[in-house]
Amino acid sequence: MAKESVKARERKRIKLVAKYAKKREELKANGDFLGLDKLPRNSSKVRLHNRCKLTGRPRGYMRKFGISRVTFREMASAGKIPGVTKASW
Repeated sequence: MAKESVKARERKRIKLVAKYAKKREELKANGDFLGLDKLPRNSSKVRLHNRCKLTGRPRGYMRKFGISRVTFREMASAGKIPGVTKASW
């Protein structure tokens, strides 16, 4: 499980990206790179990193569900994810 401070930092980045998205788009369209330079670094979308919504694990992230593979397996085995069943043949 990731530290709470790391998860909080990532949530803060998500908010900053959403806040400055329109402004960044306008500045890029106008070619105003000095204006882009003055915006916070964490407002750039490329600084985001996909993390598990429950544990904060940065690796093995499944986009479709928004959780890590480990959490996914636990929840699927417990029957907590609708429509997902363990394969058997």
